[in-house]
Formats: sequence, structure tokens, C-alpha cells
Amino acid sequence: MFRTIHVEQLRPGMHVQRLNGPWLKHPFWRGSFIATERDIERLRDSAVESVDIDTRAGVDIEDHVGDEAGSAPVADTAAATAATRDTITPPATPSATLESELSRARRICQEGRDAVEAMFREVRMGRMVDPAAMLPLAEEITASVNRHPGALISIARLKTADDYTYLHSVAVSALMVALARQLQLDDDACREAAMGGLLHDMGKACVPLDILNKPGRLTDDEFAVMRTHPEQGERLLRAGGLENASVLHIVRHHHEKFDGGGYPESLGAEATPLLTRMSTVCDVYDAITSNRPYKEGWDPGESLRRMASWKGHFDPVVLKAFIASVGIYPIGTLVRLSSDRLAVVVEQRPAALSAPRVRIFFSARSRSQILQHEVDLSEAGCSERITGVESPQQWGFRELEKLWAP
Repeated sequence: MFRTIHVEQLRPGMHVQRLNGPWLKHPFWRGSFIATERDIERLRDSAVESVDIDTRAGVDIEDHVGDEAGSAPVADTAAATAATRDTITPPATPSATLESELSRARRICQEGRDAVEAMFREVRMGRMVDPAAMLPLAEEITASVNRHPGALISIARLKTADDYTYLHSVAVSALMVALARQLQLDDDACREAAMGGLLHDMGKACVPLDILNKPGRLTDDEFAVMRTHPEQGERLLRAGGLENASVLHIVRHHHEKFDGGGYPESLGAEATPLLTRMSTVCDVYDAITSNRPYKEGWDPGESLRRMASWKGHFDPVVLKAFIASVGIYPIGTLVRLSSDRLAVVVEQRPAALSAPRVRIFFSARSRSQILQHEVDLSEAGCSERITGVESPQQWGFRELEKLWAP
């Protein structure tokens, strides 16, 4: 019997039948073997996210169920590494269907957009902000992610260039909650993650609109102004009465890099708390997958691939957990199947990260539209599998979201 598991669930004695993640290189010349401790260590250090195991030829995951017990919440770098090694599992099965949560997600996005815009407007009118006013929105975002993380995360990504500044905060908040859940952080840390995501770009309210919404590349002088927004945001929130140190650190330091190459203070990993390292990943992912005044967003799957290649930018442990939280193939990813047909991912399968539910709609061979139909790649007997991630722009697909979020 074959089953797909995350590499963090791999244990000695399991028979690896196939290494998944077609766009990524792996350290093995063979694709089928009985896993040893050394094999597992090499896989965890590689970019491979999941493997298919043959439970008839090796031990099954249930034989190691006790290995996952007793893990503690993540609090710092060492704990994050240990917890990620032992607790990164596929996302929990949602308590609501994607279809039922999409309508609530749209409402949250609209309310969130209005709330963030109102805070920006207060700043531009010279008034003091009230950070506590965002708490109900943070709670709604958290509840939606708990019901079905794919819904709000995916809908928030579908922002227009005009809405980017405001909806970006909602999207980052949702991504932060999903990542916090993946890392099994406690309730207080999840609330801080939600608020940090909502407030992280507050300082952009101090950036002139002609710079903030410029449709082209910023000049060096304009970029210098833009780079002041983290410190401006911290100043505004402190003046508004916010005292939470974790949230304030996210606001000031979400543009720092793991190798110390970021701003405003070039902090290295040892000086950057876990929640802030999380915010860096979530902020960049939403930025590159969104349509902005000066560029179209990248495909979600392509974005993950590129982020994984940016050495030194992100905490690799946090990035690995982030990929597990949004899925190897996030909702909306354009994929090529083994039949040479193109499909868009419409829902994750928590127990099979490399085998989501997809909607097939195009023949790459004949370069023509075909009758749309859905296939669950995780179902037994399904002969289709994903062979790669495709670029919607290169294929000329401008409104791919209509296939998964009608």
C-alpha cells in the first residue's frame, strides 16, 4: 500500500518508493530505498517536502506514532528547530468545506480592507491610531483559518493593485495564524501572530501616496523613504498604546533577513525572535503572489520554489514549516499532470500533500481547452500525478482564479 507523507514523518525502516517535489533536486541517485537515519537527515536538509512510502515493503507511519508525542510549543531558534524536526505534519483536516468558508472569507477580506484603510486614513489626518480596534478582526481571521486555512489565505491573495496595501495586512495575518498552528504555538502566540500580521505595515501610512502607489520602479531616494516604514509603524503603535513586545518587534523587523542582510538594523537569526522570522516569510510570500502597482503576482507554487532558492533570506526551518502549512501545491497553483493536461489546484489533501484535488481544463499537447472536470489525485487507483508547476503568464491564463473561486 502506498501513502504520501511529509519528510518530517519519515522514520528508519520505511520503504521510500518515490521522492516528490518535481521541481526540486534531491541528494539521491535512486528513488526507492529503505530509509536509514542518514537518509532521513539528508532528505530533511534537502528541498524535498514529501515522499511516497510502500507500507508493504517497510514499516508504516503508525509504527512510530509515539515519536510525535509530548512536543512543546516553539519559543526560540533551538526549540523551533527541534519542534519542526518532530512536529511538522500535514495540516489538520479542516472543520469546514472550502466552499462554505469562501463566502465568509470574502466578507472578512472586505471588512479587513475597510478596517486597515480606516487606520491608515486616521494616520494621514494626524490622528492617533487605536491598535486594540483590530482585535475583533484578528479573532475573525484566526477563526476562519481554524475552520479552513485555504479559504481566507487564497481569497486574500486575489487582491487588486489598488487594494494591495490594505488587503496585504489581512493576508499576512492569515498566513501567520496558519504557520503558528503548523508550528503548534500556544494560543497567546497565535493571537500575537494574527495581530502582528495585521499591523506589520502600519508605517506605510506615513509614506507619501505617490511613492506607495508608484506603478514603476522606485528611485534610490524613494526606496529610502519606503524603508522607513517599519520604524514609523513601531512609533505609531507605541504612541497608540500598544505594549506587546512580540507584535512591536514584528512591525519593526519584518524586513530583516536570516543572514543579517535586511533592514532596519541588519539583525541576524540569533537576534530575531521566532514570530518575527515567521513574519518575514509570510510577508514576502503574499507580496510576490499578489498583483501590485508595478507587477503581476507569481503563481503560488512558483513562488514557493523561488523562495526556497533564496539562500540566507529566510529561516530554513520556518520556511519548511510554512510550505507544510500552505501545501506543496497551494490552492490556485497551475500544474501539469502526467497526462500532459493542465489543471489548477482547488483544494489540499492534508494526508497527501503532493496529491491535491485539481480541476483539469486544458490540454498542453493540443494547446486547447477541454471539458473541465475535477480529480482527487489522492484517491486510490488515480493514474494521474503532478509532474511540474507551470506559469499562468507563459500560457496566457489571466483569470485562473475563476476556476477555483467562482
